[in-house]
Amino acid sequence: MVIKMKDYIRKVNYYETDKMGVTHNSNYIKWMEEARVYFLEQMGYGYSALERDGIALPVIAVECRYKHSSTFDDEVSIHVTVAEFHGVRLTIDYTMVNIKTGDVILTGKTTHCFVDREGKPIILKKRLPEFDRILKEQTKKCR
Repeated sequence: MVIKMKDYIRKVNYYETDKMGVTHNSNYIKWMEEARVYFLEQMGYGYSALERDGIALPVIAVECRYKHSSTFDDEVSIHVTVAEFHGVRLTIDYTMVNIKTGDVILTGKTTHCFVDREGKPIILKKRLPEFDRILKEQTKKCR
């Protein structure tokens, strides 16, 4: 059963803008993390739950393509999908859209590796077979 995911909505704070009133580019990576946490929580496997099970999901790569700027008070919808999942490695895609204008602000992706408390890669199917199944279903949905 594929879970229908809700987009993460983020309002641009004044302190996230620069002297020109434009959102500083570094904030988008933080928003990707916020959206990813929300996305995983919707599946029932948020970071807190994973860490309780001795699993970490560090970022091993980030890619951003800035398309349009956002400014103070804009509301941004962040759509998150599973791009690839191969049991150990997970790649997540992000699309950020200005809700008012419909402009695509950013497209990006993060790549992660499931590891144990010692930082050694783990095969998710062996540790959390249900989460492995959900991620595979979400990946198929995105294709």
